[in-house]
Amino acid sequence: VQLQASGGGLVQAGGSLRISCAAPERTFRRSGMAWFRQAPGKERVRVAAISWSGESTYYDGSVKGRFTIARDNAKNTVFLEMNNLKPEDTAVYYCAAAVSFAEDLLYEYNYWGQGTQVTVSS
Repeated sequence: VQLQASGGGLVQAGGSLRISCAAPERTFRRSGMAWFRQAPGKERVRVAAISWSGESTYYDGSVKGRFTIARDNAKNTVFLEMNNLKPEDTAVYYCAAAVSFAEDLLYEYNYWGQGTQVTVSS
C-alpha cells in the first residue's frame, strides 16, 4: 500500500503550509491516519492523528493550537494545516495509516508514506 505525501516546502517563521497525503480508497476508508515528523538527529514523533470516522483527533503538545488534521473521505486524503510555523517545526513529515476502527487513536501503524520536507526559516 502506497501513501503519497505532498505539499512540503520552505516557509518563513509565522507562515502557514498545508501538506497532504493520499491513500488507496480501500485502505483509507478503514484506517485511522496520522502525521509524524522527524528532525535531523531526533526520533520520529507523532504530531497529529485522526480516527477513521474523523470524530477523534490527537495533537502533540508542541503543535496544539497551531496545527489541524483533517480528512476528506471523498478524496481519500488526509491534510495537515500548519499555522504560525516555527523554526523548530523543521522536519521531514510522514503520513501513516493504521487499519483500525477504534476511536482511541492508540494505533499500530501499518503503512507509511515517503515523507515530505518542511523547512521553516527564522
